[in-house]
Amino acid sequence: MNHKNLKKHVRWTSVPLLALSCCAMAQEATDPADDDEPKTALLEKVVVTAERREEPLQTTPIAATVLSGDQLSNLGISVVDQLQFATPSATVNNFGQGIDFNIRGIGKTEHNTQTTTGVITYRDGVATFPGYFTGEPYYDIASVEILRGPQGTFVGQNATGGAVFVTSNDPVLEDEYHGYVSGQVGNYSDVGFQGAVNVPISDTFAARFATNAENHDSFWDIRGPYTGTDARLRSRSSRLGLLWQPSDALQVLFKYDYSDLDFGAYPADPVNAPNDVFDITANADLKAVDRFDRTVLKIDYEFANGTKFRSVSGYQDGNTSYRADLDGTALRNSVFRDSVDETIYSQEFNLISRDEGFLTWIGGLYWQEDTYDFLPGKFFIGVPPGNVATEYRLEGENPKENRAAFGELDFHLTDRLELKVGGRYTKSETSNDITILQYGLPLVQQQSEEYTDFSGKLALDFEVNERNFLYAFAASGFRPGGLNVPVGLGIPPPFDEEKVRSYEFGWKAVWADGQVRTQVNAFHNDYEGFQVTIGYPDFPLFGIELNVNDTTKISGFEAQVQAALGAWSIDAGVGWLQSDLGEFYATDPRIPVATPCDPDTGPESTTCIALEGRDQTYAPDLTFNIGLQRDFQVGGGTLTPRINFGHVSEQWATLFQNEALGDLLESRNILGAQLAWQRGDFVVTLYGTNITDEHYVGAINSGLRFAGPPRQYGLRVVKWF
Repeated sequence: MNHKNLKKHVRWTSVPLLALSCCAMAQEATDPADDDEPKTALLEKVVVTAERREEPLQTTPIAATVLSGDQLSNLGISVVDQLQFATPSATVNNFGQGIDFNIRGIGKTEHNTQTTTGVITYRDGVATFPGYFTGEPYYDIASVEILRGPQGTFVGQNATGGAVFVTSNDPVLEDEYHGYVSGQVGNYSDVGFQGAVNVPISDTFAARFATNAENHDSFWDIRGPYTGTDARLRSRSSRLGLLWQPSDALQVLFKYDYSDLDFGAYPADPVNAPNDVFDITANADLKAVDRFDRTVLKIDYEFANGTKFRSVSGYQDGNTSYRADLDGTALRNSVFRDSVDETIYSQEFNLISRDEGFLTWIGGLYWQEDTYDFLPGKFFIGVPPGNVATEYRLEGENPKENRAAFGELDFHLTDRLELKVGGRYTKSETSNDITILQYGLPLVQQQSEEYTDFSGKLALDFEVNERNFLYAFAASGFRPGGLNVPVGLGIPPPFDEEKVRSYEFGWKAVWADGQVRTQVNAFHNDYEGFQVTIGYPDFPLFGIELNVNDTTKISGFEAQVQAALGAWSIDAGVGWLQSDLGEFYATDPRIPVATPCDPDTGPESTTCIALEGRDQTYAPDLTFNIGLQRDFQVGGGTLTPRINFGHVSEQWATLFQNEALGDLLESRNILGAQLAWQRGDFVVTLYGTNITDEHYVGAINSGLRFAGPPRQYGLRVVKWF
């Protein structure tokens, strides 16, 4: 089935799913309740915590997908890449130890430490490494919240595209030990283990320990005189949680995570290579290892009047080591190597009013320091190596600091009508203190830049009745600019910040006596200052990152449905996106030319390309996901077959949209299935992901294509105690 037919098919498939709510409404109106008949179990209540309170998703003015730990397992999600097949309007393009995570076409498109991400990922309330150390597995998870749209008021960092909150299970104060153990085996010699145990130490103190480990062989067949590993996986992660609650007013939660993730390598070959993406050649040393730890201390105290004080402190430290064949073949001796340390300190304070009264409010302060350390002799490009004239070396530090004050006032105008007014002041600083040896030319950069912004949100919520909730808001988000690395033309100018103004209207509803939930929303974004790498305007032989000064327009529609109808369960989502780049002229830095090209005025020529009206990068027109399952009573237990399908339509990796250079990422259609049998405390699951074995390009970077995961299948056994 070609792409156009598939898109049409997916759109028509989504129609009956979205119409499910109408059918449920008709059933609700025509089928009288019969108290003598057994009641169907309602959907579990879903809450979001991103706005610093636990609030029902169905009455929160935000577009979000919330997945429990069980749902992650049912959907086959164990790492961040797979979230794109479970939520509308998201793309995750993994090019190794970094990702391009974009929501509604906004997030991260340039691959360097100076360009921050517009989609912030949080682990247990702490903003994590921005775009790197991305392979951390999901294990012993309580929930994952994917928030769509700018998060400029509440989240620890300001975000232009969205935010992802990953929350692990907390220790629980109980009288007995409890937990689980899980083991799996699968193809590619996959062997995995996972487990957790909750330890009640006293009436006021509890601990929880969780661990995850997995080994599997390589997905790739690598030929050529290469050295190093062949992309087999050796993953080890552990977490310790401690909870101290001496009174109802005070709670102290401590968590420590450590991960040692040896991916072996991230093999890649040229973007337009004719061979299969898993059948490549290489002649360079290959390596991909992430080691990092994270410490989180969360303190909650409730005063006598109901006001809450919260402190969230974070410390994260990691090293990422990467070695690659830069040309992706065994024909040239072209290598890339780096070993970079990153350390993040963060602190957030909140004051949260009680939930009752005409006026409720939240205030907060945030600080973060993020430092990259490019270790001496470890960041290296050689074409070929071994000669000072053919090597590029970089070492030094890139420290960044963010400070912010934020707050929101909620006016409860009536029992059903609420007005929210929020704002956030952000100050960001970035510096480069680096030395470069650029193919024999020594360069030094000691440069700093500062960016400030005020973001706001104005929202109106109306609870029509207990089943229908409407909201509308205008909000803004901010992403700081950064510094360009020198290329022999003097100290280059920095690139500016990005700003997003977003307008959204949404309707959330509950149907069929709580058996069906729906979310529908439409949005429009004015996106200013999009950060992109192009050829130097006056000397395009070199690349530079700068901003699209004109406004890019991004509009869309999203819908989600969850239903539990007797033994049947369904969850689905669809997102439609339309984007138009503002007026902009640029030279493609991959094509050597020397003709000047002004970004604002051009003039247009064969090399100075007019880009106005083109699609935003990583902004697919259509995303669609659906999961369907049914319970059967078999052998004294419950047998549950489930099928999952996710579709992400084609997307562009650059604004130049040059298919000859591999800029087009084809659509992805990922089918998964599982068959689970539960009896008592045991669950046995046969599972398969990408069961059609679609070979697709998962990301493009530096002229290389990186494959998405192939078909994987196996058996998993879980024992709860």
